[in-house]
Amino acid sequence: MELDYTYWEEKDGWLIGYLNLWPSHWTQGKGIAELEEMLLDLYEFYKEEQAREEATEKKQGRLKVAV
Repeated sequence: MELDYTYWEEKDGWLIGYLNLWPSHWTQGKGIAELEEMLLDLYEFYKEEQAREEATEKKQGRLKVAV
């Protein structure tokens, strides 16, 4: 399996990137190898988080609000 990611270099030399699956969750690395390691960690974290969410029974309620 391969994951696409987007990255760029900041003025201070750090690489900033995110997995295209989750573009709002950025990570960074001093070089491409470190950035890819951090992106893999991010993937593992969100994969586990997604599995927990899917296993949780969701319920709905209704809230009365004064107008």
